[in-house]
Amino acid sequence: MRTRRLAMLLGPALLGLSLVTPSSSSAAATGPALPQGTQSDSAYAASQAANRVTNVLATAARTSCYRPEVPYTANSGPAEGYSGMTPCPASGATTGEDTGAAGPYATQAGSNPGYPAATPMLVKGHSESDLRVDPTNPDHLIGASKWVVSPEGYNHLLGFYESFDGGHSWPVQGHIPGYEGWTDNTDPVGAFDTWGNYYSLLLPYQFFYNADGSHNFNVGTVREANPAVPSQAISVSVRPHGSTTATQWLTGHAGHPDYVATYDSIGNGPDKQWIAIDTNPASPHLNRIYAMWVDFHDKTAVPYVSYADAHPDGTHTDWSKPQALPEPPSTPQGATYLLPHVAPDGTVYTTLTNSDPAHRFCCDSIFLDASRDGGRTWSTVSTVQGGITPPPGEYANTTFRDGIEDTFTLGSQPVAGHYPLYVAYDDYSTGVVNVLLTASYDDGASWSTPILVNDNAAPVDEFQPNLTTAAGGTVSVAFYDRRLTCPAAGTPEATAAGLALDTANPKHPGAPYGAANYCVNTSIQFYDPALAPLGHNIRLSAHSFDPQLDAPVEDSATFIGDYFGNTTGGSTDYTTSVSTYDDGTNPGHLQQQLVASVPIPHK
Repeated sequence: MRTRRLAMLLGPALLGLSLVTPSSSSAAATGPALPQGTQSDSAYAASQAANRVTNVLATAARTSCYRPEVPYTANSGPAEGYSGMTPCPASGATTGEDTGAAGPYATQAGSNPGYPAATPMLVKGHSESDLRVDPTNPDHLIGASKWVVSPEGYNHLLGFYESFDGGHSWPVQGHIPGYEGWTDNTDPVGAFDTWGNYYSLLLPYQFFYNADGSHNFNVGTVREANPAVPSQAISVSVRPHGSTTATQWLTGHAGHPDYVATYDSIGNGPDKQWIAIDTNPASPHLNRIYAMWVDFHDKTAVPYVSYADAHPDGTHTDWSKPQALPEPPSTPQGATYLLPHVAPDGTVYTTLTNSDPAHRFCCDSIFLDASRDGGRTWSTVSTVQGGITPPPGEYANTTFRDGIEDTFTLGSQPVAGHYPLYVAYDDYSTGVVNVLLTASYDDGASWSTPILVNDNAAPVDEFQPNLTTAAGGTVSVAFYDRRLTCPAAGTPEATAAGLALDTANPKHPGAPYGAANYCVNTSIQFYDPALAPLGHNIRLSAHSFDPQLDAPVEDSATFIGDYFGNTTGGSTDYTTSVSTYDDGTNPGHLQQQLVASVPIPHK
């Protein structure tokens, strides 16, 4: 999410659950219940092997390069694992993508003198992540992340990585083509239609670097990189079903790049786009594509939606005129974090989040919008939860910033005649970040008392939840987890984690050997549809990673991603998240995408 700082400036008992409105939540006085109880750190550490979790660093297997629009030469290394922007190696990329070695890309044709970069540059980091399973083949997965050529300059496009064997190997990957003429392309998210075409919703935008390395978004000057393309856009690239090479993407529509909406930079700041496609056979709007985003217009966040209908060949109809989504009348400074999902009957739901900037961002409120006519009209259904204490701008002991603070999904099987809706969110009311979870079984009219998801015994940060549901109704919440201390000095784990490189963190003196609430793992918790827990939290990552290493720098904060992927295919849950650990394939301790798979438990 590229403008997080701009955003900050800016009924009855059922299934054993007590359905209440947020204002009457009984959890406020005593704290949320933890149905499964706490577990020891040693039990949690052993749960990865006990639950047959598998790990692979998907993006460490190939060398990727592209010619960036705006080069950035600063090198902050070797501290924190940085090494600057470097040319593609003489051996070239191993991805088969168009690296730009033969000349600038089509969208770079109108660049000002000095742009684009003279040569292709090596992709080093892979920050932030999304993951989707092909509905025509559960062994076919596509992940997406930021493809970073300079973490020091927060310089990246979006890239993808693809598996045809259920996540065991990721032979096809590279940057997503068609939008190389912008400085950055950000916020990876995608969705499949019923024919197996994959739609990537993109946010390309322009900036150039000031002398001090800060980002300058002013257009219309000789320093602007590329006046031939819009300053900012919401757009689409489509990977047609059956594609097997890195370059097989459809990037145009109606004779130009596949724009959903375009913006200049005067008073506008589009951000945090999300996509959903209706793949429900009984829906009257089967294969309708819903694109959502926020425009921070003059610092007021205005949420928008547009839709189109997919065709079997990967093309689609024209995008509808963007329309603003409704918000409660008392919502100050707009809302963000749009997360559309489509119920089996075709109803489209999305949550929206307001951070109350009028009161110093004291409190988050999450509310729910819905459309029952294919996105033509929308209404606000309810407030899911109000008065949420948000995480701090940067996490304790480290410099990485907070991300998307909530997640939303729905169940595929009806419960008492309604499809369940689930929302999980970060809560900082205890002085550390916890993950809470609530559900609705009456189409969003009322919501259950929130429960605590993370079952760590000692208070540490657990954050960035991501929800999904399996075909049988099992609910999973994946999240980043800091309960395990960093490895001790002199151990093989500390060496493989690269802790000796972590020497420039202003919040911690020296390498973080044995540090608490510092190193990061990924975890998951499963529930039945009524939110009865299926066991304890499961450790997904086999090894802790250091979030300071190779972290993209934006303003004064570093970045591990605002969210990460969680999806299911058949009887398996898949996640994709960041790791800087060296398992033998990542000697530079770069941000790589760790794909974890775990069997979905049942009662």
